[in-house]
Amino acid sequence: MSLPTDSAERKEIPIATGVIDYFPLALAAIAQVSKKGNDKHNPGEPLHWAREKSADHDDCIMRHFIERGTVDIDGDRHSAKGAWRYLAMLELELEAERAATEKAAEKAELIGYQRPAYSAC
Repeated sequence: MSLPTDSAERKEIPIATGVIDYFPLALAAIAQVSKKGNDKHNPGEPLHWAREKSADHDDCIMRHFIERGTVDIDGDRHSAKGAWRYLAMLELELEAERAATEKAAEKAELIGYQRPAYSAC
């Protein structure tokens, strides 16, 4: 999913008031997990998601879920680590869906597919 260019459609995706304003403490905890994870797995590099370094999001989510409500040995909450993993998994799902949609559209364009015209009965 990318943000639409139509202003009316954009207003239907209230990122600040519909997410950030609801969960400022939780999002800050997730951002802290993200920064600490980057510092651990990518020392000296700018903050970025090294996607190839860990793809077992579902198992990690469940391990953090089992320990929800507690703090890990590094001082971060297991719930924040699980939430980061869940966001990563969702991002990958949405990216894959978008890629499949774009690929189908390209294929349809290549073969010259046109939607059949409807006839009035």
